[in-house]
Amino acid sequence: MQMIYLWVVCLLTALAWCRPLGAQAPLPRLEQQATELGTELFAHASSTGMVLVVVRGHEVFVRGFGETAPGSGVVPTQDSLLRLCSLSKIFATDLLVKLVQEGTVHLDDPLQRFAPEHVLVPAREGRSITLQDLATHTAGLTREVGTPPRHTPHFTYPDHAERWRWLPLQELYAKPGTAAVYSNIGFDLLGDAMEQATQEPYARLLYERTTAPLGLRETGFTPTAEQCGHLLRGTRDEGPCTDTQNTAASSGLYSTGADMVRWLQYLLGTEAPAQVPAAQAVYLRPAQLRSQQGLDHAGRPSGIGLGWMHLRPEGDPAAIVEKTGGGAGFVTYIALNPAQHTGLFFAMTEGRPDPQHVNVFKAANDLLLALNGLPPLPVEVKRVGRVRRR
Repeated sequence: MQMIYLWVVCLLTALAWCRPLGAQAPLPRLEQQATELGTELFAHASSTGMVLVVVRGHEVFVRGFGETAPGSGVVPTQDSLLRLCSLSKIFATDLLVKLVQEGTVHLDDPLQRFAPEHVLVPAREGRSITLQDLATHTAGLTREVGTPPRHTPHFTYPDHAERWRWLPLQELYAKPGTAAVYSNIGFDLLGDAMEQATQEPYARLLYERTTAPLGLRETGFTPTAEQCGHLLRGTRDEGPCTDTQNTAASSGLYSTGADMVRWLQYLLGTEAPAQVPAAQAVYLRPAQLRSQQGLDHAGRPSGIGLGWMHLRPEGDPAAIVEKTGGGAGFVTYIALNPAQHTGLFFAMTEGRPDPQHVNVFKAANDLLLALNGLPPLPVEVKRVGRVRRR
């Protein structure tokens, strides 16, 4: 009777996803499956060019779609230079966890400890900003310092001096730790704190602790002229390919598809070394917060980590750990399905506007789950009416 019920449910919901209890249907070859799903994702993305990377266990897939620039006729490759944009933040929190583990800093350290001399970091209701507040977007800070001066290259504003002039003048929008608003400036301040704690420039720290040990040879903030010649370009002129160390912790990283293979393997633990679990753990639940803003581009989070967002409860076979990014003509994304040891990364450049807007982050989530024979995440229903805030 139970088996009859199971098959009826499967047929009524989605026959394609149906499997008998205790059985695991063999998955298609990754090359074939990822090519088909990636082609579909790119077709709906209104993008000029895209690099897609998938790691599933010990299988690896890297492929370019579209063109390196409008009209170039050249397909992107694993060596094309990409802007990681806000995916830079999960490199920053990886570094933060390493410094915590060695005792150099603690998550509850106040930002004031690392501030320049004579700079007073604002507080609210007797609560100061901590490093964890910065890493979870709960410091009470706005998204940006302000609008950059005209013709400022992307990801070069604000510099260290400007943000520390700005910070003491701010009134926090909420008591730190009680509300979340996505904040780029918060991560730049987090990078400054790690510099001060180690007395090393952030770019050198990241190189010594992460990119060099992992063999990420093309990942950094100061691309050469040759590397810049391989930077993907979208439909608009997004300014120069230049040094982006001013926003290193929030958005400045450049990388390639080849390097992102190794990064995904590190995040998933499919190849040694593996990232420690604390770097991807849940540190806050949305229900603990009065409100949250700007954290749900890929779906409503069930948990907030250090730079990461969690979709669905931990332990769920379809749970996803993700980070979105965008800017300077790029859209970027990393999503992990830890239970299946599968992850994907994409970077795509701006194309012609499409009236049928598709959320490429949610589409990528469905792609990730399909690679493991799992159904897509349920469609979220927007709440109507006033939201009660505690």
